[in-house]
Amino acid sequence: MAFETSNDIYAREVVMARVGHLIRRKQKEIERITRVLRGCFDPEQVLAPEPGRIGRIILIGPYARRSWYEDRHTLEFSDYEFWAIVDHPLHTDERCWQRARNIVQREMGNRCAVDLNVLCTADIRAARAERDCFILDRIEAGITLYRASRDAPLHARERRCGR
Repeated sequence: MAFETSNDIYAREVVMARVGHLIRRKQKEIERITRVLRGCFDPEQVLAPEPGRIGRIILIGPYARRSWYEDRHTLEFSDYEFWAIVDHPLHTDERCWQRARNIVQREMGNRCAVDLNVLCTADIRAARAERDCFILDRIEAGITLYRASRDAPLHARERRCGR
């Protein structure tokens, strides 16, 4: 079933379907975090030789492995773990991600902890060349929530604000 429309705008259902094994609330939170990361990534914060672009956003960890837990009595829960892969090493700089992190923290509060690790495509190539199991295994076991080569772009009103 295709969720994307002919207008080529971002469809929330696409991300939510990729984590369809989770309860609806978790699907919505993951979709929202993904949209904020995409919309608030600010590559203009660093001087890079090429325009900044997110190539992939991957959900790793317990929510991807289907081993997440949530105990409402003790308030213990699994963290969300996201990896963003960008086109240039300079775009891994914290300044490019600060606004996104702030919005995610403000919206999710203490409901869930969100970890974001940002890698560049050169890091992935090096991991493949060195057979770095830590990185490669997580990418392989993770769920790709966004891939620039296949997913629709954000609508103009969703960029920079993650709405």
